[in-house]
Order: sequence, then structure tokens, then C-alpha cells
Amino acid sequence: MNDRDALTAYAASFVDELAQNEMKHVVVSPGSRSTPLALLLVEHPDIKIHINVDERSAAFFALGLAKALKEPVGLLCTSGTAAANFYPAVIEAFYSRVPLIVLTADRPHELRDVGAPQAIDQIHLYGRQVKWFVEMALPESTDEMMRYARTIGARAVATAATEPAGPVHLNFPLREPLIPNLEEAKAYRQNKLAPAVLIDSGERSLSASQIEAVTATLSQAKQGIIVCGELPQPEMKEAIVALAAKLGFPLLADPLSQLRSGSHDKAIIIDTYDTFLRDEAAKAAFKPDVILRFGAMPVSKPLLLFMKKQKQAITLVVDGGAGWREPAGLATNMIYCDEKDFCKRVGEKITDAADDEWLGLWQTVNGATKNALASIRDEEELSEGKLFSLLQDMMPMESTLFVGNSMPIRDLDTFFLNNGKGIKTFGNRGANGIDGVVSTALGVSTVSKNTVLAIGDLSFFHDMNGLLAAKLQKQNITILLINNDGGGIFSFLPQSNDREHFETLFGTPHGLDFSHTAQLYGGKYNKVQNWDELKKVFIESFEIQGLKIIEVPTERESNVQMHRNLWSFVSQEIKMVLDREIS
Repeated sequence: MNDRDALTAYAASFVDELAQNEMKHVVVSPGSRSTPLALLLVEHPDIKIHINVDERSAAFFALGLAKALKEPVGLLCTSGTAAANFYPAVIEAFYSRVPLIVLTADRPHELRDVGAPQAIDQIHLYGRQVKWFVEMALPESTDEMMRYARTIGARAVATAATEPAGPVHLNFPLREPLIPNLEEAKAYRQNKLAPAVLIDSGERSLSASQIEAVTATLSQAKQGIIVCGELPQPEMKEAIVALAAKLGFPLLADPLSQLRSGSHDKAIIIDTYDTFLRDEAAKAAFKPDVILRFGAMPVSKPLLLFMKKQKQAITLVVDGGAGWREPAGLATNMIYCDEKDFCKRVGEKITDAADDEWLGLWQTVNGATKNALASIRDEEELSEGKLFSLLQDMMPMESTLFVGNSMPIRDLDTFFLNNGKGIKTFGNRGANGIDGVVSTALGVSTVSKNTVLAIGDLSFFHDMNGLLAAKLQKQNITILLINNDGGGIFSFLPQSNDREHFETLFGTPHGLDFSHTAQLYGGKYNKVQNWDELKKVFIESFEIQGLKIIEVPTERESNVQMHRNLWSFVSQEIKMVLDREIS
């Protein structure tokens, strides 16, 4: 058997094993050294290929696909700096627990460290930001090596998907010739008979005695709260809501928890804590004796600061991925258990709910805050806060909202409140970067209908290359481009007091005309001037195929003042409510 036959047998066995393990999507960036894998992937009937020229954009596109699908997605590139451009998305996938299978082609060992082109050190290229790394063996066609290739494929899918989910990296050194025999490759497909290795991964569970102990702790609490961040699986939310109702604990739900939107009962869900926990009187009124946490740490900084001060509270963090997502440093119990199983078993043992007055106080303050926040809708000029307040009204039923970092995700937290529309919300909150957001949202839009991306101007600029995928693959997405001509979030930070250097170092005005961007990538563009125009263009965008960019111009200084005036108004309302309730 010649070298080409060996390459075909080895690589085709590997690719088929990915398909046998239900990996259905791979994002491919063009390159020479990755040719054999690219050809075998595109020829496999059970794998869908997505082409993305820019490797950084490709990696974030794959991240978005995996986020939306809740399953591993493959990612392929050639050797050299192409692989390095995957790194930011790999980092995000690792910290946000998104399953990616990163396949990098490489020069064979004799071409490494000798000055060969496109040859860099790719061994452990992503360091500790991946769950597993394998330097693949050179292709051989023996039964043992084909079994090896299949085993690695099966392990890669299982490792990426097992909680905590995350990226794995397989590095393929390949010699020329790089063209496999595609007809012969068909012989190495198993036609869905079975994967080479069946890998069963069970869920973590507590013993009966451990459940009893946790139940006793929660039952004894008089003033408990549940804090819920971004969840790994959406079906957890019903179980968490049911447990909160059984305990009588207010449920503080992050906007990415998927708890604020849907048909489930939201009476117990507190959605304005980011606003009222800025108020000293409110913070003084709430002294929980137990904090029960699920999911990632929420977006809200006021909530984090509030929890840090609750040194009297027992803090239980439930994590089915057995990680350590506890930046407050106050956890008294790290509970490594499947979240849904935990809620079900503890809920079955709870008999008496906590004091209604405790829950009622949270609900009263939450209601007063919500009424005060609604005053932003009286604003006549275009503003970022009002935009997010209106979004839940304007979004279609069962639609998808992806939100950029910095100010957009914070305005989502403040103004996107409980509703019954079933709107799925996504963001890149692993490393919280502004890079790759456009591409991630495009990946989500591939499998999610009526997708909207709300993004700031600097983050949009950072990933304009990603729009090529929207053009080439005819993606349907509506982009709300919030343009305040610079870094709006810095205006809320202490740096804003340095007037001499603030604009140069932090404000960074750019003066870009984004209409040219839409023209370059074949998108429909509108720059709105008022709220009526925004509503009309936004609603119409869902009837138009392809890329739609709606630019919403805002002013940084007035945006800061609007937020501060609103927080002051909320504080006045809260004071009146607390005076009435406590007296």
C-alpha cells in the first residue's frame, strides 16, 4: 500500500468516527496542509461543512454553532499562524464551557525547526486552554493505526462534550502527497453501524445522605436566595424554578440564564437586582442566611459586590461540571452534582417554604424598581437603555438575541426583563472579550431563527471580517449597531475623570461610516434617527433575507447621565417602598 492509500485509510477512518459519534458540523478555513482532512470532511454525507476564510472569524463562528446546538463542532485549518488565529475563540470556549474539536494540520517532524515555511511549534499550542491535546501519529494503514485514529476521534467528541464541556486540540502532522483517494475513502465508512468505541458518560450525583444534609441546610434557612447565571442546558430552568418555589426563595436570574423569557411561571424570578442592589438602603434590607448558586457567575457587578458582603451566609455552589466558578471567594459548599438531579431530589424532600415576608419584600422592591425603570421609555432621544427596554417588545416570539460585551450586556441585564416570548439570549461571557462577537452570532444564526445581534461600534469594528460568512453563506441576521463613536463603558469607570487623556486612551473615537461596511458585504443598511423609524426598520428586517445592519447613533455623555439619573430615581422609589414595608 502506497503513501496515498495509507493517508486515505487513516484520515478517512478518523473522519468517519467523528460522524459515527454524531459530530455533524465542521468549520473549515482553506489551506494546503489541511487538504486531506478538508476533502474527506466535505465528502462525508453525515457532516456539514461551513467555509470561513479568516481563521479567527472561523473559530468564533464554530463557537456560536456549538453554543446554539449544545453539541461539539469541529474546526479545521492549515499549519502555522492559521492555527494561532484560533486561539482567542479557543480561550472563550474553554472558559464558557463550549465543546469544540480543533483540528490543526502540521508539517511532519522532519520539517519542524529547520526553517520550513508555515512551520511553527504547534505542540500544546493552546496550553492549558484546552481539555485535551493529542499530537496525532503519522498516517499508516495498518488495522492498529486505523483503530487508533478512530479511538482518538471517539475520545475527542466525548471529551469535548463531557461536563465541563470545552475544546480539545488534535494536531495532525501530514506528509505529501496530500490528496486522498476519495473513492477508496468510502470503504472506510461504517454506515452508522456503531462507533469504534462506545463512551458512556454518566451524570454526577450526590448520595442519599448528602442530599439529606443539603436539604436540612436549606430547610433551616429563613432568608435564602437562589442566584442563577448562564446555564449549560436550558432544560435545567424548570427544575430550578420549581425548587425556588418549593423553598420560597427569590430567584435572581441573569439574562443569559434563559429564565427571564418563556412560558414558565416567573412570579418568583427577580429581574431588576442589578439596579436596586446599587442602593444602600436595599442592600441593608436584604441579609440572606443562605445563597444557593447555579451556573456561571452572573454579569451584574452590583450583585457580585452584594454577595461578597454576605459573610454571614452559607453559600452553596452547585456545578455539574465540577469546576470552580466562585470569584466571590465565599463558597462554604462546592456541590459537584447534576443541577437538574439536585433540584429534583432536594425539592422532593422540602416540606415547608421559608417566610413569605422575605420573598414578598424582594418582590415588592423588584416591582417598584421595574416601574421606575419603565420611565426610560419616556426618553425622546435615541439611547442605549431605552433600546434594550424596547427590544423585548420588538423581538418576535421564539427568537434569538446575541449581545456584545461591555455596555450592551450590562444594558441587557438592566432593561431586558421578564417576558413570555421565549427569547433565547446568548453572549460570550467566558473571557468577556469584544473580539469575535459578530462571527459567534453568525454561528448561532446558522441554526437559530430570527437572530438579532446587539453590538457596540468598537466590537463590531473588531470583527467586521466575520461578515464575509454572512455574505457567502447567505446568513439571515439583523445587527443592531449601537454607535456612540468609541468605548462607552469607560465613561462609567474612574478613568473618565482624567479629562486630559481620556479620549485618546479610552474613548477612542473612530468616526467610521459603517454604511460602507454594509455595501462591502452585501447587506441592507439603515441609520435610524428616531424611535418610530427604529421600530419600523427593525420589524421589517425579519421579512428580509440576508444581512441587515441597523445603526443606532447615541451619545456617550448623555448615556452616562441618563443611567445616573435613572439610578437616582430608582433609589428614591426604593426608599419609599422600604419605609412603607418596614414600618
